[in-house]
Amino acid sequence: MASLLCLRGTRPQLSASEFSLCISALCKSAGKIAFPETRQLLEMSPAAAGDPPAVPQPVLAPLTSAAIFLIACIKPDPESYAAVRSLCADLPGIFRAVDFRRIEAGLSCVAAFGSGAWDKLFGKPRPAELHPFREFRSGDRHAVATPGDLLFHLRAKHMDLCFEMVTQIMERIGGAVSVVDETHGFRYFDDRDLLGFVDGTENPRAEAALNAALVGGEDPQFTGGSYVITQKYLHDMPRWNALPTETQELIIGRKKLSDIELADDVKPSSAHSALTVIEENGVEVKILRDNMPFGRPGHGEFGTYFIGYSRTPRTTEQMLQNMFIGRPPGNYDRILDFSRAISGNLFFAPSASFLENLPEVTSSPGSAVTAGATAHPETPAVSPARDPSLGIGSLKGTKS
Repeated sequence: MASLLCLRGTRPQLSASEFSLCISALCKSAGKIAFPETRQLLEMSPAAAGDPPAVPQPVLAPLTSAAIFLIACIKPDPESYAAVRSLCADLPGIFRAVDFRRIEAGLSCVAAFGSGAWDKLFGKPRPAELHPFREFRSGDRHAVATPGDLLFHLRAKHMDLCFEMVTQIMERIGGAVSVVDETHGFRYFDDRDLLGFVDGTENPRAEAALNAALVGGEDPQFTGGSYVITQKYLHDMPRWNALPTETQELIIGRKKLSDIELADDVKPSSAHSALTVIEENGVEVKILRDNMPFGRPGHGEFGTYFIGYSRTPRTTEQMLQNMFIGRPPGNYDRILDFSRAISGNLFFAPSASFLENLPEVTSSPGSAVTAGATAHPETPAVSPARDPSLGIGSLKGTKS
């Protein structure tokens, strides 16, 4: 039962390395699991001839008290790409050395890669849905795309483990990358954001988390991987705090103190909790969030770092379209009257098995790179005049 306890987020004595072993054990016992969809997802062998199932990176690790989000661009030369590939192979050993120094702190590390860097690092094939971050713009609301080839997501009960892990990573690749953003997140009281509301209430658990966050048989060469979308939001706290609590609750769709969702006949269709509910073929499709507050009160900076892991990026993209453009267009998320996105990236976190057995590349990593190639090609912003379907069929929101 240890593996299931891990997935339910009740592992007070397990380190992140032990958590990964739980996932591995769960994969090995996939044939005994009573949930057919989970069994299909966990049987992550691209070939049926006895290959072991792919072991995911710890994207399903429980919520923690501290986190660091590091985004970087790789410098445009073959040596820099080779340095990053070398780190991928050595990352498990670096992690074990840092984790063992304070094993009760629950350190985890997820490495993910952007569309512009994937082919230069790993060659073909590439994850089926990996592409540059899709921008959404309507009026003053803009989900902006920003540069980024690499994401390292560090989590632990204590910041010192995250800090040390980032230090060791940068010692290896500091000369090969340019850091775009480094954000240190923290737990705020009972898992609240700086707006004062509990964040992450509807996160899936157990087998639902596996199905929501990890790629399955639909892309057999990348089973066990996960698409990761990140955004940084800055909040206008004086204006937000000037609102009556009842108005804030209508914007969020929940009671501020109790976190109970508002009744359907009270909650507006523009509420955040309404617009971020996605259905496909009558079934709600979820993502796995691990948002963190961040800020510098002395500089007037108060923010939320959004990070969402998903089996397909289309789910999160539909949420963003609903928020920024509206469902229907114009019925947008009123939280954006007080919060603005200052970054946006899409990455793919391959399985740990993939990183430990990197595919051969036909030429030296990054050899075809030219100056400036790390910048993403311009992605047109989605506006209300464009097709809002995102190509995923019937997506309708319901009040949860």
